[in-house]
Amino acid sequence: MNTLDFPQLASVEAIQSGFESYGYICSKKIATAVFLAFQLRKPILVEGPPGVGKTELAKTSAEMLALPLIRLQCYEGLDEAKALYEWKYGKQLLYTQVLKEKLGDLLHGAQGLAESIERLHQFGDIFYSEDFLEPRPLLKAMQEDEGAILLIDEIDKSDYEFESLLLEILSDYQISIPEIGTIKARTAPMVFLTSNNTRDISDALKRRCLHLYIPFPSVELEERIVLSRVPDVDAQLRHQLVDFVHSVRDLDLKKTPAISETIDWARSLLLLHADHLDEELVRSSLNVLLKFEDDIETAEAELRVLLKHAVES
Repeated sequence: MNTLDFPQLASVEAIQSGFESYGYICSKKIATAVFLAFQLRKPILVEGPPGVGKTELAKTSAEMLALPLIRLQCYEGLDEAKALYEWKYGKQLLYTQVLKEKLGDLLHGAQGLAESIERLHQFGDIFYSEDFLEPRPLLKAMQEDEGAILLIDEIDKSDYEFESLLLEILSDYQISIPEIGTIKARTAPMVFLTSNNTRDISDALKRRCLHLYIPFPSVELEERIVLSRVPDVDAQLRHQLVDFVHSVRDLDLKKTPAISETIDWARSLLLLHADHLDEELVRSSLNVLLKFEDDIETAEAELRVLLKHAVES
């Protein structure tokens, strides 16, 4: 992957503009991290609270560059069979049956045990070959001729043992398979790892990545995001609802509203033909923004104060 192939990545400004054309409004800090990751051929470890657009960053990059998005969703107990590769055991079994049926023909004319074993060893090499390999997301990303966007999502949900599996891939863009050898990437993928900071990531993994922290956006940036995704919302209402969401995020909640929920609420208010916030409207639609009844009750207890701030700001 080089700049000539992807002029969208030629500069920080080009990246910001390209993302914006696909509805992803980002700060200069985010665009700079993507630019440097591309130029340095390094993965990006994107950290931040849930719902700030970490996964969307990788998805938009794939869309903007017209590259396949290969996603690996992490979870506790994830191993190489699900992430790297596994063998096509059914095909190997069928091959074994065919080999057994043809054994007499294969060994015909062999002189002694040593020659017979030598002939069989030739077919053993085929037994563990790429023909019998089932690629999983990490290996699939290595096999893309034109490159790919590899998203390793929520790496903090995996185990430390899985992190060690990634070190070779993230350093040299290659995978070592004991039965075959080393498979190098045809074209190095652009790699995004995301983390919600539920646990610390190992130093070894962090050393191989550029670090990017995405916080919740400012009021101004979130207004631009809402404008991009829900352009028909009245300007006054857009400012009020974003300011209201920011105030709600300061409350003691089980789940803080994500940017996607701000957008969903904006769409909901549009469907309700609203042009400004009022108490009845907010009470009737608060369940779009908040997902726990306890959180709704917490917000309702402060509703007048939150509304006053949103309307007067």
